[in-house]
Amino acid sequence: MSSGEIEGEFCSYFGTTSSGYAFSFTQDSEAIHMMKRWEGGDPGVANQKSPTCLLLTPDLRFHSFGFAARDFYHDLDPEEARHWLYFDKFKMKIHSTSDLTMETELEAVNGRRVRAIEVFAHALHFFREHALKEVKDQSSSVLEGEEIRWVITVPAVWRQPAKQFMREAAYLAGLVSPDCPEQLLIALEPEAASIYCRKLRLHQVIDLSMQPITNGLDLDGSRPFDSSFRQGDRYIVADCGGGTVDLTVHQIEQPQGTLKELYKASGGPYGAVGVDLAFEAMLCQIFGEDFIQSFKAKRPAAWVDLTIAFEARKRTAAPGRANALNISLPFSFIDYYKRHRGQSVEAALRRSNMNIVKWSSQGMLRLTQEAMTELFQPTIVNIVKHIEELMVKPEVCGVRFLFLVGGFAESPMLQKAVQKALGRTCRIIIPHDVGLTILKGAVLFGLDPTVVRVRRCPLTYGVGVLNRFVEGRHPRDKLLIKDGREWCTDILDRFVSVDQSVALGEVVRRSYTPARLGQRKIIINIYCSITDDVTYISDPGVRKCGTITLDLPEPLPLPGAVGGAGGGGGGGGPERREIRATMQFGDTEIKVTAVDVMSNRCVRASIDFLSN
Repeated sequence: MSSGEIEGEFCSYFGTTSSGYAFSFTQDSEAIHMMKRWEGGDPGVANQKSPTCLLLTPDLRFHSFGFAARDFYHDLDPEEARHWLYFDKFKMKIHSTSDLTMETELEAVNGRRVRAIEVFAHALHFFREHALKEVKDQSSSVLEGEEIRWVITVPAVWRQPAKQFMREAAYLAGLVSPDCPEQLLIALEPEAASIYCRKLRLHQVIDLSMQPITNGLDLDGSRPFDSSFRQGDRYIVADCGGGTVDLTVHQIEQPQGTLKELYKASGGPYGAVGVDLAFEAMLCQIFGEDFIQSFKAKRPAAWVDLTIAFEARKRTAAPGRANALNISLPFSFIDYYKRHRGQSVEAALRRSNMNIVKWSSQGMLRLTQEAMTELFQPTIVNIVKHIEELMVKPEVCGVRFLFLVGGFAESPMLQKAVQKALGRTCRIIIPHDVGLTILKGAVLFGLDPTVVRVRRCPLTYGVGVLNRFVEGRHPRDKLLIKDGREWCTDILDRFVSVDQSVALGEVVRRSYTPARLGQRKIIINIYCSITDDVTYISDPGVRKCGTITLDLPEPLPLPGAVGGAGGGGGGGGPERREIRATMQFGDTEIKVTAVDVMSNRCVRASIDFLSN
């Protein structure tokens, strides 16, 4: 589809804790419209993102998303609430599931399970409807499906199956049709943030660095932030979200200004959710794990209330804060504990010897500064350690800027820790609208997907092949004798190696021949490994991760051949067919195309990482 046909472009950011979308029109691509109106948002706040939670009715139909889902669920009668399916922070499951498939299930707060793909599709369908209505209201133009390009963001540390999962969910949600895959782009979150960050002007950022700003910058901020980027400058973007921390290292290529990735994306599940889990663990320590589990199951809406109360307080936590943070316990918590345990919440606190958590007569848990530090510590230590480890890699040396983006980057606790650890090595920059950086960058990416010109491979990929057996070099147990010849099986034929630089448009070509006459499909297993010192697909650490399927059309009859079967034509004729597959690894997703060499016809080629 030529870009001339695309009228508008939507970017949907699906965060672990909050989600949102933005859009732009091709005729005025500079203007990025942010979604601003979420029903039921917290009063007095411009809610440009909505919490990532979804509510299904007891008979599994979609009911609501975001604030609306949260508020409706909260107002349900406790007995009735037990039958409704409320999903919260469900994106984490996609990251943590090692064998993700279309059948992977998610558990609602009440314990019922639903296929994950359906939950994601419901959420994306909601975004689609909401976005199209918003455009209609704002610009009175009605966009047809084929005039829209959609962009969905995912963490860069996500593997291929998770990216494909989001694409399948988008097909199921009716965002685009599987027949027009190019209408949907998958954008990598820190990459999107990077695209946005390098366009910033000085007055749009907070500079945390300890060192004075030098290199002759004009401090009035009238020149773009680019002006402080010198030719070939390198910078790290640390996307600190709800679920993951995602690190990307980019260099600006001159003169074209495109971006080049210097080291493969790294990071892990060290997002703000880690602090919530630490809070839950603290509650288990005080009140007993069995009680907390029972309370979650029997009073799911009240449990959600408690987590929301903590969430709000967590945002205000700052180092050196003198007064304690108060978290109000829901009345049903206090009541349920008394009935369940025969004693008061206050008595439980006293008995737990948790000196850093106090009880206030207004029904509040008072978390002292020490308590908050303890809750934040493990997650923050992980983040800082990860950035430090990245900074000592030879490929990354000479980084001058560290951009902190994502919702968790707003936390003064995290900011202080990063500043203390790294403020002397590089400039630490936080964009003003740090929570929306990814959304805005993803729109820019959608308008020009070629802006990132070189990426690094996260894994080594290849297929198993037969090579001539060499005595003394190949192990005897790999020997296969076929037609009187000696072959060595299971040799890994590498397509790309881990951390290899791959430019956009660079391709890997391989030719395949059907094994039998009349074969209608060639299925090739793909293997991957996190290291590159691999010789055989049976080596430790190598696993089958996907399949390439080539659909073979009927061979064309040879000119002058008798009968339409194309048979006979001397010397095996058309049946010794050669199918040439072309693979691209430089994009955000791995792609494959194929052609039948003899007839020069395209062959249907697909690559699947989900049906393992």
